[in-house]
Amino acid sequence: MKNLWNVSASPHIRSKVTTAVIMWDVVIALTPAALFGVYQFGFRALLILILSMTSCVLSEHCYRKWMKKPGDGYECSALVTGLLLGMNLSVNVPYWIPVLGGVFAIIVVKQLFGGLGQNFMNPALAARCFLLISCAKPMASFGVEKAASGDTARLLMAGAAAVDGVSAATPLAAIKAGETASLSDMFFGFTGGTIGETSAVLLLAGGIYLLVKKVISIRIPAAYLLTFALFMGLFGGHGFDPGYLAMQLCGGGLMLGAFFMATDYVTSPITPMGRIVFGVFLGILTGVFRVFGGSAEGVSYAIITGNLLVPLIEKLTMPRSFGKGGKANV
Repeated sequence: MKNLWNVSASPHIRSKVTTAVIMWDVVIALTPAALFGVYQFGFRALLILILSMTSCVLSEHCYRKWMKKPGDGYECSALVTGLLLGMNLSVNVPYWIPVLGGVFAIIVVKQLFGGLGQNFMNPALAARCFLLISCAKPMASFGVEKAASGDTARLLMAGAAAVDGVSAATPLAAIKAGETASLSDMFFGFTGGTIGETSAVLLLAGGIYLLVKKVISIRIPAAYLLTFALFMGLFGGHGFDPGYLAMQLCGGGLMLGAFFMATDYVTSPITPMGRIVFGVFLGILTGVFRVFGGSAEGVSYAIITGNLLVPLIEKLTMPRSFGKGGKANV
């Protein structure tokens, strides 16, 4: 009996890549866009990011200690959740908002369902949607509008810390209302919006970093963005106007959601075809929210709705073990 092998539960793949290593890669990829948000909106944006990350990390530590969970629990996922949540908040929110959101994300969405790997939706987005519903007024107040071109935008940006109580419409809201916006400002980030969503080019660079490091697969972001662009071309009211489609792709939280939240390991499909189906679904749903909904956004609600359908998508796209159409002899 002593020569018997002990076979543990799957998976049996051994790798030096730990959860902490993956999480730090995500932090590195998010840092440029986060720092640009601090540069753009001022010191208050940095405080919101710090409060969000601190509340997430402390919530996880306290919960695991009080519930006497095994292990130290410091795989850095709480830090990523806090950073994503902070980047999804406006610089104008009260300081208690990121704290409340961090506690909700970690305790309610993550830990009460079993911790890392057991949560049924992305914790950061779930917390943002919870805050949008329960604290609608402060969550809808965005920072100083910097969609103006030329020196005005730069002047406003330089003084954002002093006048961060002024709110204005985001570029997507302006476009939905029939007004104009600057594509270059939206691409580089000289616009109003949440702290981490404004600079499309930095978010795209972070996504490319994750692709090069093989932290994420191209399937979900590509299917998401391409489907969304096709939907907006068909139903957006502007046809396949390249400028309009580019502004829709650069605006709001689309880049942040496509590369950093839709690709979350826990809440996205594991099957190759399932990832494509998931991305297509997110693209269609985001388009529906933006075109037919009352808000100019829709990324957050699209992703958490898609998270709920992941078990069904995986079931329908799971490869057959013994070939297509095979039947067992019973």
